[in-house]
Amino acid sequence: MFLKKISILNYKNIRECTLSFSRKMNCFIGHNGEGKTNLLDAVYYLSFCKSAYSSVDATVINHDEQFLMLDGTYQADNGDEECIYCGMKRGMKKHFKRNKKEYKRLSMHIGLIPLILVSPSDTILIDGSSEERRRLMDMVISQFDATYIDALNRYNKALQQRNTLLKQEAEPDASLLDILEEQMAETGELVSAKRSSFIEALEPLFQRYYRFISQEKEQVSLRYVSHCQRGPLLDVIRRDRFKDRAVGYSLHGIHRDDLEMLVNNYPVKREGSQGQHKTYVIALKLAQFNFLQTRGSKTIPLLLLDDIFDKLDAQRVEQIVKLVSGEGFGQIFLTDTNRDHLDQILHNCTFDYKIFHVADGVITDKEEADV
Repeated sequence: MFLKKISILNYKNIRECTLSFSRKMNCFIGHNGEGKTNLLDAVYYLSFCKSAYSSVDATVINHDEQFLMLDGTYQADNGDEECIYCGMKRGMKKHFKRNKKEYKRLSMHIGLIPLILVSPSDTILIDGSSEERRRLMDMVISQFDATYIDALNRYNKALQQRNTLLKQEAEPDASLLDILEEQMAETGELVSAKRSSFIEALEPLFQRYYRFISQEKEQVSLRYVSHCQRGPLLDVIRRDRFKDRAVGYSLHGIHRDDLEMLVNNYPVKREGSQGQHKTYVIALKLAQFNFLQTRGSKTIPLLLLDDIFDKLDAQRVEQIVKLVSGEGFGQIFLTDTNRDHLDQILHNCTFDYKIFHVADGVITDKEEADV
């Protein structure tokens, strides 16, 4: 699957543009704050029906406008075209269409266009809360397993209802709590099993990419930690119902799952350098890419690389360049402020590429500008 063309109206600071892309490498050059990341986010939006950087849809509409439109034309591996449209007016729900037919549920679209985004904000996977690491697992698994997102949604609904009961002043109905806890246990154990299997398959891929980028200078590991590992989840949840009632929320369940991230047998958050942090998350994202390609839809995902070379030494940059330039990767969208990095990537390359300049939300195809 690759993105042939995109039309954008009023997406953040991009007022209007229509761009045609290379099926291999697309490079966007410009200073910080000019709109490079916004372009990648628009591509991301067409895959996931939401922004990578904001949970509030209204914030992606240009401040001076009342609506946005995204229209992408993709070509599948079998040659068929897929046209994905998104339209949204401020204060109203968004509309997603596939080949002019509107989706009944946005979840039906997830996984059609697999995509991996690597950006500076990914270091939050290391520095941030466990919620960020759970979101990483959820984002990847939901792209190849439709039953996962359904089970997760049902778990979260039961969790929310249980927390509402725990917060109320009157003593909650014990039989209703029983029902909600049974729902949480049933769906939670399913979600936990899928997360566990995913990390078990992902870790060797992650280690392989990390070794390549670091040239085997460090050893890394990734371990899934879940309350389900303490015994039957229903028993774990019910064990501290009295304490949950006292604090007003559920202390146990898969909503507390986490990933243990180590470098040289120590937590990377505490012991890792900035370069090691960045190498860690890049290797993790490239492992997700490989996983989706082989275990998911069997199509090569789009790879979005947003300003990834900052805080990396020259050797690690060179290793990443070797990776993404190889045959195992399909269409790539890359942003950078430094033309030297771009020249390094494209030096003596044999694949097709395009260069775009970005300034104040205006995106210009370099070849067309040079004509």
